[in-house]
Amino acid sequence: MSVSRSAYYGWLERPQTAIEKDDAELVEVIKTLFKKSRKNYGTRRLKEALIKRDRQVSRRRIGRLMGTAGLACKTKRKFKATTNSKHNLPIAPNHLDRQFTVAQPNQTYVGDITYILHTQEGWLYLAVVIDLYSRQVVGWSMAEHMRAKLVNDALLMAVWKRKPGKGLIWHTDRGSQYASDSHRALLKDHGIIQSMSRKGNCWDNAVSESFFHTLKTELVHHQRYQTRAEAKQELFEYIEVFYNRERLHSANNYLSPVDYEMKLKSA
Repeated sequence: MSVSRSAYYGWLERPQTAIEKDDAELVEVIKTLFKKSRKNYGTRRLKEALIKRDRQVSRRRIGRLMGTAGLACKTKRKFKATTNSKHNLPIAPNHLDRQFTVAQPNQTYVGDITYILHTQEGWLYLAVVIDLYSRQVVGWSMAEHMRAKLVNDALLMAVWKRKPGKGLIWHTDRGSQYASDSHRALLKDHGIIQSMSRKGNCWDNAVSESFFHTLKTELVHHQRYQTRAEAKQELFEYIEVFYNRERLHSANNYLSPVDYEMKLKSA
């Protein structure tokens, strides 16, 4: 390479500059945060995580150091449709009207159903209930079917856990499960106001869609489940431990949903 022996050894023995030392230390911190995020955080969330450690670092520098360390976020895949809106059941008006920001917990919940891959035992489906205030998943249910009981169980978990007052708005798509007699009876029993998206308009339920996108990007599409029990255990841990309590959420000024609600209580 046309480099003299003395120049080569001189380069090896050259002490690190202050910037090089800081980069080396910062790479280790980034590796730790990246691992803690389950390899999900990109430069935006890593920047916020570093701020919480009193480190102001640009996204450009974080990206450069991630490249040096060989750190790459997980990628997304396509989704399978789970909504059946071709039915003659009653449809509720869209009371939510894309008002995704609310001032207090337990005012507005949104929900949806998704599939969790085809395990060796067969399909597994997940229904969730999300509080719009903090984006916390306050209710969820898993089963091998998409009958109304799936969504009823998820909503009942949220009601038992949070005990919302009458007048809660509950927004979903027009799926037959949410329009079913049993689901509407459940809403009536608890004084819940039903709201549904416009036909074929996924943006009316964007928060639920966003959660499922995150779940599949960060977990489901990178796993191969042998049994439903295995999938259920990982989903429980992701939702209750990581997503609700640890994952930084952009809608919460980069606080986890639980921390965001705790901040309200302490204010």
